[in-house]
Amino acid sequence: MWYVNSKFAPKKIEAALPQLGFTVRSSGGVARVEKYNCGSEFRKAPDGNYQMTELPAIMKNGQFTQLWDAGYQKFLITRDGQKLPAIVKELADLRKFNEELRFALGVPAYYNEGLGSTCHYSVYDRLKGRVGDDPDETVGAHSVDEEE
Repeated sequence: MWYVNSKFAPKKIEAALPQLGFTVRSSGGVARVEKYNCGSEFRKAPDGNYQMTELPAIMKNGQFTQLWDAGYQKFLITRDGQKLPAIVKELADLRKFNEELRFALGVPAYYNEGLGSTCHYSVYDRLKGRVGDDPDETVGAHSVDEEE
């Protein structure tokens, strides 16, 4: 999704993004940018500019998730390893958030990135005995109902 090592001027993060409808919360040199139930995080470098430290992600309970393509469905993986099904609206919101954030920061978008959602994990090799035959085991995820 983002292959950016660029640094961004503080006025772009702290002033320009809120004018475009993003919610920016800044504390201790960390700025969290949110919109459409999605978010990203930037940290202030020693030179005073911000650098992205959390890629755009769908937010669940105020936490960043990672998108996982299990071959048959996309899931969101929380920091504690919970597996939640990703729904179409969330994926559409993530795409919109990503595009608007790129535009606001002046980061170019490339053709292949516009073809669909890119995932943090892709595990869908169903050959028994090979890594990926059980996607949950490979990624270390568990369903919410498995905890009960």
